[in-house]
Amino acid sequence: MSQPRAPRQLHLGAFLQATGHHVAGWRHPGAQADAGQNFAHYARLARRAEAARFDAVFLADGVAIRGMSDATLPRTARAATFEPLTLLSALAAVTERIGLVATVSTTYNEPFHVARKFASLDHLSGGRAGWNVVTSWSDAEARNFNLEHHPEHADRYARAEEFVDVVNGLWDSWEDDALLYDKDSGLHFDSGKLHALEHRGAHFQVRGPLNVARPPQGHPVVVQAGSSEAGQELAARTAEVIFTAQQSLADAQAFYSGLKARLARYGRTPDQLKILPGVFPVVGRSEAEAQEKFEALQALIHPSVGLALLSQNLGGVDLSGYPLDGPLPDDLPEPNGAKSRFQLVTGLARRESLTIRQLYLRVATARGHWSIHGTPASIADQLQAWFEGGAADGFNIMPPWLPGGLDDFIDLVLPELRRRGLFREEYEGRTLREHLGLARPVHPAVRQRAAA
Repeated sequence: MSQPRAPRQLHLGAFLQATGHHVAGWRHPGAQADAGQNFAHYARLARRAEAARFDAVFLADGVAIRGMSDATLPRTARAATFEPLTLLSALAAVTERIGLVATVSTTYNEPFHVARKFASLDHLSGGRAGWNVVTSWSDAEARNFNLEHHPEHADRYARAEEFVDVVNGLWDSWEDDALLYDKDSGLHFDSGKLHALEHRGAHFQVRGPLNVARPPQGHPVVVQAGSSEAGQELAARTAEVIFTAQQSLADAQAFYSGLKARLARYGRTPDQLKILPGVFPVVGRSEAEAQEKFEALQALIHPSVGLALLSQNLGGVDLSGYPLDGPLPDDLPEPNGAKSRFQLVTGLARRESLTIRQLYLRVATARGHWSIHGTPASIADQLQAWFEGGAADGFNIMPPWLPGGLDDFIDLVLPELRRRGLFREEYEGRTLREHLGLARPVHPAVRQRAAA
């Protein structure tokens, strides 16, 4: 007789953006203003998220100082931050169970480097690594890598498709039991269980094998953040977790059902992909307190920074010649960079008839992600509605400011989610795959031998 299925529960990531996700969060009286260069700050946050039983901490990254003019750059706290894999390697030593996810671009790296680094992080952490695959989006990044302009969107995604295949192949260089360490025979490993990749494709020629043993998870968890048509297709074929920006329940439901439906063409089932929209929560013990907290953050936004952030989210378009209290121009060109974010932000402006000022105030919170504020019960109500309404498998929590915004969510919202049976009390596994309910990949050679 089969066992009854365990109740479905939320997956939660803690998205740690230095001083917080609000563009002026670093100015909050309780914020750690030097967070970008303060390891003790990150260690405290990671331990706090682990004690709260989050699935993972998540670090975004870009390989340039992006989206700010010379005049506004000194007013942002996001210009100087740690390289994420270095930071996560250090955090692996001060945590035990929480997953460790970092963003690394397929446009400005090579597959062998990425495969080696994430395999190493997976070993260092005992099976807790995850790779957030991005194609990058800005000319500022291109100019740090021998280019004047960022490669075209279609070209970036064609490279990314092959890049992910090469990385997965390199992670399978060694079978799980290839290393023998047999001092008596003098054999360190079984050469029959070491496999050269011998990849030759349109973008890469990689012989292999990788000089790191197969990761404890088989493959580190592959995360993807693109929501464009090309991004969704890449996700359907290769990703195991999707981090997405959605503004409404209806939009999130459509994205969720549409992306899950794509999986079958790649021989995958819906439970092999977890969809985690970003959510920016401002929590108060009363609605009035939450509103007061939100308005206090909004009041810290310098207009030039708000306008620059909006420009960044629209692909770098110059809005300086337009009145702040007028509408967004109708004839904005779609960028080569983050197409899905451009469509989300312009759609928001049109749908709600927002002025440029009102739009940058909205974008300043969470850059187009879902922003909610209220009591613990009202926030839990909204998260539950998305989760049970076919819009999400969980959420990537984006604290407005750090450390206090994360503390508020843990101390006030998580008890309410647990009271409803929506979030775990304890970890049941030790790896990120186990937290997410994702199977460990079988090595291709083992699968072939079993089929023979």
